[in-house]
Amino acid sequence: MTEPAARSPRQPAQDLAPGDAVRLLRDGALEIEGRLADASNTTLYCTVTLDGVTAVCVHKPVAGERPLWDFPDGTLAGREVAAYLVSEAIGWEIVPPTVLRDGPLGPGMCQLWIEPDPKAELFEVFPADAELTGWIPVVRAVAEGEPAVLAHRDDPRLRRVAVFDAVVNNADRKGGHLLPTPSGHVYGVDHGVCFSVDDKLRTLLWGWRGQPLPDDALDALARLAHDLDSDLGERLSEHLTAEEIAKTAERVRRLLDTGVHPEPSPDWPAVPWPPF
Repeated sequence: MTEPAARSPRQPAQDLAPGDAVRLLRDGALEIEGRLADASNTTLYCTVTLDGVTAVCVHKPVAGERPLWDFPDGTLAGREVAAYLVSEAIGWEIVPPTVLRDGPLGPGMCQLWIEPDPKAELFEVFPADAELTGWIPVVRAVAEGEPAVLAHRDDPRLRRVAVFDAVVNNADRKGGHLLPTPSGHVYGVDHGVCFSVDDKLRTLLWGWRGQPLPDDALDALARLAHDLDSDLGERLSEHLTAEEIAKTAERVRRLLDTGVHPEPSPDWPAVPWPPF
């Protein structure tokens, strides 16, 4: 009897350069280890191995997507890849390395697994009359029968996510879709319902609404506007319609023209439910 092949040691996500991670996800051998049962679409917990390097990843096959009436064009997997391309172009590495590739259940999205820091708190519920320092209130509610407020940290990392979400028109920025790491970085995941041509921004990060955009955001948006008219626009065309790309460029121009964070739309629920 032959001995089973030894498993390659798993490489921590933070030890992989983005280019190496993309190559690993795109070309590596994909092995399903389990399924994330709470996800609304088929979401598989996998390992991917290439040249003796193994990492954990998430795989969402197109075949397991639940059709959505308001996202009829393309695939949710393609939108996840498009969000990664915009994240890379804006230069903030908000979305973990993500590719579209074949897997055991057909083509789908494959994204590097990010292990969050369980001690990091980005959101908190406070009594309604609490004086907040370092936190920004978002939603008033009732907690255990008492008036309360849900707040997020007044954190430049979250502010960048808020700008990114405004660009990609994220319709579902729940608190659980933000992953702070022990190194201090904050990733965002689950971008399958982005890039609608209609205003669908729905998020827990409304704390800066109406406030001037910081200089680093204006600089990043200016670069992004240029990229959307050239190579980035061409790469996005593999995953989005021409109208969706044009609307993305329009949102970037609007942010640059107004110079402020957007306000919630009166025509669409502004906060996702459930929030986490």
